[in-house]
Parts: sequence; structure tokens; C-alpha cells
Amino acid sequence: MNNSVEIIEVSPRDGIQNEKKLLSLATKLEMIQRSIDAGASRIEVTSFVNPKRVPQMAEADEICAALPKDTDCKYIGLALNKRGFERACNAGLDEVNFVVVASDTFSQKNQGTDTETGLSLFNELAGNVSDPIAVGVTIAAAFGCPFEGEMPIERLMKVVDGCMEANPFELAIADTIGVATPKDIKERINAIRQHYPDVPLRLHLHNTRNTGLANAWAGVEAGVAALDSSFGGVGGCPFAPAATGNIATEDLVYMLERAGISTGVDLTKAIDAAQFIEDALDKTVPGMVMKAGVFPQSVAANT
Repeated sequence: MNNSVEIIEVSPRDGIQNEKKLLSLATKLEMIQRSIDAGASRIEVTSFVNPKRVPQMAEADEICAALPKDTDCKYIGLALNKRGFERACNAGLDEVNFVVVASDTFSQKNQGTDTETGLSLFNELAGNVSDPIAVGVTIAAAFGCPFEGEMPIERLMKVVDGCMEANPFELAIADTIGVATPKDIKERINAIRQHYPDVPLRLHLHNTRNTGLANAWAGVEAGVAALDSSFGGVGGCPFAPAATGNIATEDLVYMLERAGISTGVDLTKAIDAAQFIEDALDKTVPGMVMKAGVFPQSVAANT
């Protein structure tokens, strides 16, 4: 098991994309700055999608143009199609993360194409990149589909094989609708590792059925070195029914750091960022540690 884990902050993208309350450009940039201040080494800053379908992502280009430059933090843009991929490559980001959905039905609803066509497009786009931008891929619905049900591991591995033809610098598998258990996490990570022992693996987990943190721990035990999370546990997918929030960054940091696993994220600043997002969205967010506080409490806090 790794003694350090990289946390990718996704609240500026996945965290708000499903919210009805539209946040201002300034608020989104403040979220990104708070992520940097808390110690995030990588941030998903936006998604290059049609703003008519996902209004929260309407200012993707403006966000990228205004990103702080005096930082070692790497910025990631999400892409679902050719136009989004090209926009991400031209936005001055460090990484572009392309999504391939493991099930045909969800792929059609999410991206307007079937899985095989999505794989072919990813390979074509990744093979034509000339800019100094790292290309990664996320396999969505890797554990289950909201329309087709169970995702057989054999089907997942076919999609993994198709993605790996493009030689992505990182492979992420996503529990988009929060159905996985720790057993599922270990089985699928181990299956991928048997065929691709060297590719960096990343987990994107949703806490829909309250298994998110347990799944994160199982991933760390299986050797995953990167985990997605969002401040306050906000998040969801506009095209997946009942796909509720991500695992909360501050909850994840508390669990890992208390277990002796370094994250590089300042827990107090993560809690402050979660409270900022809660205020910005004007709703109670799912995060737990932001409500309970750190432990043990300092003497000063009790006087």
C-alpha cells in the first residue's frame, strides 16, 4: 500500500456541474484558488461541453484564461467529444481528460454515441495531439450503468484494452453512479494491473450508496495512487439518474492522514473550502468532517 496518495480536486467541475444554482465566474475562480491554497496538486477546473446541456460549464474558456499561473498545481480539462477535446488542448491546460463510457446506453445519453465509436474517437484524438498536453482517459460507468445495470468485468476490460491502445498517461475508472463495494474495487483494479502493470491508475468515486470512503480505502490498498474528490462532497452527473455527490475531500484527507498516508492537502483549509462552497450553493452539502471538525481539537479551540 502506498504511503502517499494524490488527491485530484474536482469540485470546480464535477462538483458543480449538476447544480441548479449557477455560480459566477468569480466564485468558480475562488473555488480553484482555495483548492490551490489547500494544497491540491491537480485540479479539474472545467468541462468543455455544450453550455445548453450543462449550463454550469458555460465559462470554460474564460476560466482557463484566468487561472493562476504562479503555482505548481496542474490544471485538467474534461472533454466528451472532438470539439471539447480540441478546445481543451487550445486552452493552455496541463492535461485533457477524455471520457469513454463503458455501456452503450449511457454513452448515447452522455455523449451521443456508442462505446465503440467513443473508443475510436479517443484513439484518433490522442494520436493527433502535438501540443505539450498530457492526455488521460476516464472510463465512466465502470462498475455499473444506470440504464443497463451490472457492468461485467469482461466488458470493462474490453473498454480498458481499447483505451490503452492510445497509450494514455493515466487511466481513471469511475463509479459514476456509486454502486461499487470494496470487493468490486479490488477485483477491477487487480484485473487491470494484470494486463497493464505500469499505467498510473486513478479512481473517481461517488458516494451515492455511502460506500465512497470504503471504496477509496480499498483502492489505496490495491495500489491506486490518485483519487478524485470534491470539497463538501458536492457533485453528480446531469445524465445519470440519482448520481449524487463525490466523496468529500476533507473527509478523505482526514481518513488518509489519520492512517499515516500523506495527501499534501491541508485539512483545515479543505474544511474552509467546503464551507465556502456550501455558502455559495446556499444548501447543506454532504461532507461530514466539515460539520464535526478535526480531531483531536486543539486546546485553544476548547477555551
